[in-house]
Amino acid sequence: MKYIMMMHCPKTGYESFGSMPKEDIRRHHEFMHSFNKKLQQAGEWVSAEGLATPQSAKRVRAREDGTPDTDGVFPESKEFLAGYWIVEVKSPERAYELAAQASAAPGVGGKPMNMWLEVREVLCAPPEQAG
Repeated sequence: MKYIMMMHCPKTGYESFGSMPKEDIRRHHEFMHSFNKKLQQAGEWVSAEGLATPQSAKRVRAREDGTPDTDGVFPESKEFLAGYWIVEVKSPERAYELAAQASAAPGVGGKPMNMWLEVREVLCAPPEQAG
């Protein structure tokens, strides 16, 4: 079963992360690289990406003529998607375990950040056709 684990951060998360002491940022990045390596070694890794700041995001939809209609990020949003992992695991419980591990990434002073992650199954067929 594939799951997406989406890490969200508060609206001010990018700024506060960037203002952390360099040693704490280094520790955080080392944790993430180590976490990703463990997923790969366990055969649970599919992909993962960190995302650029919310200020660079655009919402897009098609106009009636098919051309893109864009809109900026809405400042009233209280949190933004910071990055995600796609994992392939045997059960939802395993995906939850992995999300909890990612949530505990170190922040200021090495203290676990305990960020919320949204975990959702990635469907490969319509539910009525999935086995």
